Amino acid sequence: MFSEFAFKIFDESIATYHIKDDVYQSFANPYPKDEIAHLLYRKNWIDTVQWHYEDIIRDPNINPDAALTLKRKIDASNQDRTDLVEYIDSYFLNKYQSVEIKEDATINTESPAWAIDRLSILALKVYHMNEEATRKDASAEHLEKCQQKLQVLLEQKKDLSTAIDQLLGDIESGNKYMKVYKQMKMYNDDELNPVLRGQK
Repeated sequence: MFSEFAFKIFDESIATYHIKDDVYQSFANPYPKDEIAHLLYRKNWIDTVQWHYEDIIRDPNINPDAALTLKRKIDASNQDRTDLVEYIDSYFLNKYQSVEIKEDATINTESPAWAIDRLSILALKVYHMNEEATRKDASAEHLEKCQQKLQVLLEQKKDLSTAIDQLLGDIESGNKYMKVYKQMKMYNDDELNPVLRGQK
């Protein structure tokens, strides 16, 4: 199943990141560029680094200049994340381009790659909630609460994985079709963001 394949790659990315656990560490993709695994690994690495950006920026004692610099990094990371989602959807569009779409085929509320984006974030939630559920310095109450939350996340993983695999199966059989709408983010565009436009 594709969801199981993707989750394993997400787990690999997360584990590799946490060897150094440093948002400024160098990135190396172990998969060839022409494989979907390359895109999945890169996608999750972006998500993992951004997860830790979000931790850092919530430090109440963070220097304001450092916070602004970090906010810019988060903005850039969000753009990279969106780009990777579109690349992954392009992979599926190409893969299923010859499928004969049935007359009564329907479109899904989200594309395969946006569902996979949610799975990547869920992999991070599972990893970090498991950390909290097994912390040696935490209280018994904390451990119990986090263990309960972890079980919910694992149930979400099962449900989301099933939904992704069903969607891909429906697209492959022609029961559903996919369309990709390129993201039209306005706040990064100096022609569409009135603040940026006013500075030209």
